Amino acid sequence: MAVATAPLLGLQKRSLREQALAALRAAITSGELEPGRHLVETELSEMLQISRGTLREALRQLEQEGLLSAGPRGRLSVRHLDAKEIRDIYSVRAALESLAARTLCELPDRQQAIAALKSAIDAMAAAEKAGMQERVESDLEFHRTLCRLTGNETLLHSWESLEGSIRMSIMFAGQEKGVRNMSTDRHYDIVAAIETGDASLARKTIREHMDSAAETLTS
Repeated sequence: MAVATAPLLGLQKRSLREQALAALRAAITSGELEPGRHLVETELSEMLQISRGTLREALRQLEQEGLLSAGPRGRLSVRHLDAKEIRDIYSVRAALESLAARTLCELPDRQQAIAALKSAIDAMAAAEKAGMQERVESDLEFHRTLCRLTGNETLLHSWESLEGSIRMSIMFAGQEKGVRNMSTDRHYDIVAAIETGDASLARKTIREHMDSAAETLTS
């Protein structure tokens, strides 16, 4: 009987970790846990009603995502980004997504990829009536889809490693500036450039998109 129940216990543990991870991520990106705040394990474990071991697993993941930073003695706090860090993040994004756009331009049949990207923009439009969290996630999903469609797992993994920092950059700037970068028109420009098959145009459009986004967030 013990052997049969062990996998179920493991699933339950992972489920708790994922729930804690989602709750903490939302609290950080919404500003409920503000930048610079030190995280106290006993306080958080009681609040979330989970063990400190499960909490530590979630906190390690958030640190890897760039939402938390370790200070003296390994004490974790909510990461604070400055303007230079945001510009650096978007410069790296531009490099990764320019590669993705070039790769898609080189596909002999781009129509399936174009359809997937347009569908992602439709989801962004639908999210405009939802809350800020939904809008952020739909925007990220468009760019994640752009990278995933290349079939380059290393590219996708590199982009996903920036997700936490991207969320933090939006929180740093505030909702008004963040929303400005989520215009569906700006994203249709990317799709239109890729649809032409002109890799130079697609890369240029991505760079301009990211330069503009960074400028908006840091101005």
